[in-house]
Amino acid sequence: MAEIVVSPVFDLAQRLRGSVGEAVVGKESALNLVLVALLCNGHILVEDIPGVGKTTLARALSSSLGLIFKRIQFTPDLTPVDVVGTNIFNQKTTGFDFYPGPVFTQILLADEINRATPRTQSALLEAMQESQVTIDGVTRSLPTPFLVVATQNPIELEGTFPLPEAQIDRFMLRIRLGYPSLDDELEILRRYQVQSGPVTPVGPSVPLQDLLASQRLVEAVNVEASVAEYLVKVVRETRNHKSLELGASPRAALFLYRGAKALAAVSDRAYVLPDDVKILAEPILAHRLVLAPQARLRGHTVEQVIVDVLDSVPVPVES
Repeated sequence: MAEIVVSPVFDLAQRLRGSVGEAVVGKESALNLVLVALLCNGHILVEDIPGVGKTTLARALSSSLGLIFKRIQFTPDLTPVDVVGTNIFNQKTTGFDFYPGPVFTQILLADEINRATPRTQSALLEAMQESQVTIDGVTRSLPTPFLVVATQNPIELEGTFPLPEAQIDRFMLRIRLGYPSLDDELEILRRYQVQSGPVTPVGPSVPLQDLLASQRLVEAVNVEASVAEYLVKVVRETRNHKSLELGASPRAALFLYRGAKALAAVSDRAYVLPDDVKILAEPILAHRLVLAPQARLRGHTVEQVIVDVLDSVPVPVES
């Protein structure tokens, strides 16, 4: 078998880090997770408080890739038509003209997605799963690539509608940006003291063909049978854990498998290590797990359960 070379993926990741870093200060670990999702055609749920750079990150990513960017501010009065578009009767042609909604883009920022009603939230289900939308019986494909970056505020819950399991399972991973470090916050003050807001990178740093080629290279990354078995055992252990009412689905296992390959390639490796699985376990599994009522009353968290699961599953040893 020919040796797999993933250096183009590593190079792409380096260029994107540098370009996005012009607008986003710090956040290296979060950016690595965004790169993993991008290389796997996965969607991202950013759960964090306002003002930590969620919108800036999405804009900087689209600008660095030269992709079309659109933003939807989700509110309780938003309707599915406002998301996917509609057909409007044209009196001149006596026919219907289609007016596409903002979902017809390459990077879609769904801001505060949990403020929309479940009916409006579900308008994204088909788009996120199949990269298409069906309106009045006609199916229309979305541009390639298509990435949804959805945000929600975990603190302010008044007037929100929690995402149902079917919706939240469509997101490959959940990330938290968190507060910046002292040095990063000082850099933010220095960099943006004159202008009203963060700048976006000047021009794309990664051509679309390079991204598509890197996505194909990620698919070729090697996963040893022992590492694949370890990954599946971690996922299956969440289904048997006494503190969980709902464990991870087979889709979660597939996302973890693909994500580990992308993380290996971003790290300039053509093979997956158990550490790749461990790093991605929380961002890919945590938002899919549902605590049992007794565990919730005892103050347990899904993050603690994942640590427990990783500790209980034996790590394969290199022969």
